[in-house]
Amino acid sequence: MSDIRQCLPENVAGDFYVDASCIDCDACRQIAPATFRDHGDQSSVHAQPQTEDEIRRALMALVACPTSSIGTARGKYDTRIGVEAFPQLLAENVYFCGFTSEASFGAWSYLIVRPEAAGGNVLVDSPRFASRLVKKIEALGGVRTMFLTHKDDIADHEKFARRFNCRRIMHADDGARRLGVEHIIEGEATVTLDDELTAIPVPGHTRGHMVLHYRDKFLFTGDHLAWSPTRETLTAFRSACWYSWPEQTRSMAKLLPLNFEWVLPGHGRIHQDTAAGMGEHLMRCVEWMKPV
Repeated sequence: MSDIRQCLPENVAGDFYVDASCIDCDACRQIAPATFRDHGDQSSVHAQPQTEDEIRRALMALVACPTSSIGTARGKYDTRIGVEAFPQLLAENVYFCGFTSEASFGAWSYLIVRPEAAGGNVLVDSPRFASRLVKKIEALGGVRTMFLTHKDDIADHEKFARRFNCRRIMHADDGARRLGVEHIIEGEATVTLDDELTAIPVPGHTRGHMVLHYRDKFLFTGDHLAWSPTRETLTAFRSACWYSWPEQTRSMAKLLPLNFEWVLPGHGRIHQDTAAGMGEHLMRCVEWMKPV
């Protein structure tokens, strides 16, 4: 729970605040940018929410916060508004799960809702195992497959696997055997999972990192690739490359032949564009990553 006694001095006065336990995961700033800002190494409230939509988004950020660092005036707001907003529909049949986990530093996870005939629902990386979220996922058809992009963002994968008896997919080089994963991918060859889903090993951030390509439209990128609002293009994070920047540079180029309109990362910003536009941004990213 948030602690008003630890309220950060950078917060503007009012009902919502961020306390000193904030880990600067960026979730609140993505969900409710009208309310939250980055003031350096943490987030704070830069403007109190006024409209119904701003209040709703601030409550969504409160619920999604992995460290429960966001607080509000007790009894004034119904936090169930934030709870009921997740999973949040992003586009077509793709949802943002919310309920991020401190174990994965607030990484975002996603749910692809599909008919059983098409292979069933897919959970991309693991959110926090929160009872209300689990019930909502059950109402949407449960989870048939859990795709784990890399070892950093697995959070409560074991609890979800037990609850839904789902098949987990992960690369061997990120400890999949040790974790008891059911479908282990090895090597760097692209793997067709079904008619809509393709797993692409992209070592770099970690040795066994993978991305998931869905319907030639959605690319779930883990910590491999994200949108940079400051550079206004796709980017990778050299400062958060735990295995090999040269390998990440090389593996990034593997994505150039793909068609996709959405980049959906675990960390970093979501972005949507035309396939041609995404191709241009990706080429720019690859050129930027290459050594001078």
